[in-house]
Amino acid sequence: MKIPYYQVDAFTNKVFGGNPAGVCPLDKWLDDSTLQAIAAEHNLSETAFYVPSDNHYELRWLTPNMEVDLCGHATLATAHVLYSEYGATDCLKFSTKSGLLAVNKEGNFLSMSFPSRQGVEVDISDELIAGLGSKPKQLYKSRDYLAVFDSEETVRQINPNAEALLKLDCLGIIATAPGSDVDFVSRFFAPSAGILEDPVTGSAHCTLIPYWSRRLQKQQLEAKQISQRGGYLRCEDFGDRVKISGQAVTYCKGEINI
Repeated sequence: MKIPYYQVDAFTNKVFGGNPAGVCPLDKWLDDSTLQAIAAEHNLSETAFYVPSDNHYELRWLTPNMEVDLCGHATLATAHVLYSEYGATDCLKFSTKSGLLAVNKEGNFLSMSFPSRQGVEVDISDELIAGLGSKPKQLYKSRDYLAVFDSEETVRQINPNAEALLKLDCLGIIATAPGSDVDFVSRFFAPSAGILEDPVTGSAHCTLIPYWSRRLQKQQLEAKQISQRGGYLRCEDFGDRVKISGQAVTYCKGEINI
């Protein structure tokens, strides 16, 4: 069996930046073990698989060792493939584990409508401090932990301790602070999903956007994820939904043989 394959750098306008995602268009779903084996073989933070269905697409995202409920950069990458390789022109709709997601093309940016995941303030544990090597000013919990620091430099200097972070009851840990040239910056760590640090994480912004929108009293925000590869995001808060916009470029395309 031959499966088309695309690797796309998301939340960037140049290759070797942003977050690489695999995209596999399918005619019908393969068994879960095959999907997981493909994602493990790619060894990217996520591989997206989609199947056409009436007026939308069914979409799933897998890390090298598990399926996740929401992934921004691989959704952006999938939309990029559909617009650039398959002639899509209208709004794209994806049926996912997080409900129906929509992506629109707005000039050079692709804009995604995602559910808002506002965090609830919680106590700061010793494991979290050990995992990040520094105590945040505040800590919030949604799907992920959101650790708020005072400065961009503090977030840049975090050297994550995977063993300590694995003790936390969450998928990932977001570290964030005010940005020097954008509204806020962040980094994202998810050792439980087989990813010590994710380069640019769209789903984390479902929690970041409502926090920073309230704190800064702004609906529209600019953000950077300051991993080694780095990424730029335009964000907007709509209450129960958030808008996350970014660019994407194709790094390679080919076929998978299984």
